[in-house]
Amino acid sequence: MKAARLCLLMFVLLTVPVLAYCYHSKSVDVATVRADPSKHDRITSVTLSNGREITFDRSPRPVLLSDTLRGMAHGVSASVPMDSVQRVWVSSVDAVRTTLAVVGVAVGVTVVIAAIAASNQSQMHTTSQSCPFVYSWDGQRYVFEAEPYGGAITRGLERDDYGELPSLVADRGEYRLLVANEVNETQYTNQLQLMVVDHAPGITIKADEFGRFYAFDSLVRPSAAHDQDGRDLRPWFAASDELIWEPLAPPDRAHGARQEITLTFARPPAATTGFLVARASTGLWGSQMIRQFSQLRGTALADWYATIDTSRSAAAALHQWNLREELYALKIAVEEPAGWEVRGVIPGGGPLLAADRVVPLDLSHVRGDSVRIRVRPPYGFWALNSFAMAYRTAGEVQVTTLEPASARTSDGRDVLGDLRSADDRYYAMPSTGDYGFVTFKAPLVALGATRTVFVHARGYYRMHLDPTAPPDSTTLTRFFSTPDAAALFAAERYAAQRSPATFAH
Repeated sequence: MKAARLCLLMFVLLTVPVLAYCYHSKSVDVATVRADPSKHDRITSVTLSNGREITFDRSPRPVLLSDTLRGMAHGVSASVPMDSVQRVWVSSVDAVRTTLAVVGVAVGVTVVIAAIAASNQSQMHTTSQSCPFVYSWDGQRYVFEAEPYGGAITRGLERDDYGELPSLVADRGEYRLLVANEVNETQYTNQLQLMVVDHAPGITIKADEFGRFYAFDSLVRPSAAHDQDGRDLRPWFAASDELIWEPLAPPDRAHGARQEITLTFARPPAATTGFLVARASTGLWGSQMIRQFSQLRGTALADWYATIDTSRSAAAALHQWNLREELYALKIAVEEPAGWEVRGVIPGGGPLLAADRVVPLDLSHVRGDSVRIRVRPPYGFWALNSFAMAYRTAGEVQVTTLEPASARTSDGRDVLGDLRSADDRYYAMPSTGDYGFVTFKAPLVALGATRTVFVHARGYYRMHLDPTAPPDSTTLTRFFSTPDAAALFAAERYAAQRSPATFAH
């Protein structure tokens, strides 16, 4: 039997040209790279704490020696002390998985898929607690582009998510997605759709957390951005790039629980509404803390899940606590004559990809020719990439919704019925390494138009935790009774697990 499987694998690999592959680019925690560089794929670049970026050549691969990253950058030898590194960017390629996608799931090939999926489990990175990974087919490879419904850790928190897919192209009349479970959890996807917008060139299409789409012909970048110590953060927030401001947890309580960031935007005369476009994600440490917070419930976790799943008031109370603490939802305050007033909220998301979200803001009380907004992210819980403001929309947005035409799992099951509507049917991925392929019929692009495509995913996930650990009721009670107790707990855990040399800010 083993020989037969090997022969089948060789047949697939030798008869199907590997013209495409699965491409994965993400940032990883500096301390995890220090602890075991061999666990990570090729390091492509680093972002330094002073905002400088260093991109390494493909060959030779950079290596970590004596806590210094050594490689070649544009043909010149580069030595980067890890103490100066804020983020490490890595990329990976999985040619075998895409070869199987090209082959399709036919009789007998499921044996090969199962074998490859099992081998992939040892290569998955679990430095964050996340959600499904959605890859777009760009005509040659699958590109990692979305992490839907982050933070929805049980069915009572199930939610919709809308993520742009800039790499997605139509291939032989269809769009193709790959949906994968690459972390230690069971993922339940209730619905999967594509939202297609054809629009005039030069128009930017963005979505808010509720699935409303906006067209902008002008976006204003901040004229000033500072933290509470007066440091200039405008270079970090000026563009959607690899400069991502992530206030890491401090080494002790003396630093407090959060930072304060103030941004200034030029304001047209009489503008009473603004549309903040915030590109942000959950911080890498904040993502890991979702698991630690949940594990504190120990043997009582199943009962807590049941309460959240069946009680709307319990789920609402949890939402209000999260909003108070701003761990996975970040309040936006606008400066008005009477002081700072909360006028919007940036929703949380997956930790590996920053995503744009539109937040409409009431500016009717603002005076003068500028708008000042303030965010107060707890240390370690937020990664902020860029901010922009619009003061008008460029007309109505016409959205075409595409339902999946086919959906098949890595073990050959047809799950199309599980994904076509929001109901009691779910496509479940219980194991790290599970994945499936979903296709959509691609309509023709309107004459003279440009197309922007979003994936709409609805679902939740359950982390794989130790069900036998005793609950820590004292700590949990403190979280809910004392403001910032959860953020300070996270800072203490960070200090216990990281060297002080890793604090970039």
